[in-house]
Amino acid sequence: MDVFEAIMQRRSVRQYKPDEVSVSDIKKVLEAANWAPSARNTQPWHFIVARGAKKDEFARLYGQIVERGMPPAGQRTPDQERRVEWARTLGKAPVLIVALTRRGNDAAGTKASLESTCAALENLMLAATALGLGTCWMTGPLAEEAKLREIFSIGPEWEVVATTPLGYPDGLPNPPARQDPELKQKVTWIGFSS
Repeated sequence: MDVFEAIMQRRSVRQYKPDEVSVSDIKKVLEAANWAPSARNTQPWHFIVARGAKKDEFARLYGQIVERGMPPAGQRTPDQERRVEWARTLGKAPVLIVALTRRGNDAAGTKASLESTCAALENLMLAATALGLGTCWMTGPLAEEAKLREIFSIGPEWEVVATTPLGYPDGLPNPPARQDPELKQKVTWIGFSS
């Protein structure tokens, strides 16, 4: 699969098969992440890869976060129930990855580290797609960042960037429509003739 195919086929997967992901494939996606560009070549990222009890503890926390924004059980729509179940189980994904970045000495340094780690996480997701794996960029769990830090023993020198489940998709959602697909509002051309 070439990079353009991976970009077009990547989806936010919310339902996974129970099949385990091999450590070899996990290492491949992490290696792809490690080849991302970074500000001043600092490569400021760190990834926590979890399965089992810690992943399940994280999922319970995320389920509580999502449930807080919902009506009480019994008063939810089927879609709301699916969203709560997805959060509580991470869609049955066997692996969770937490992306961290080293905090900078100032706001500019922290911003550069954050942007660099976002590039690494995108590399990871595209590599996962190329291997037939699914991911879902998640920042919702950061609503309880202190508890997330406690679950994974994350020190103050790290900024939590995002999390993603990793597993084999149990079906792929349709691609969402692109806003401004012709790039008329999202791109400003300077010095080009029309």
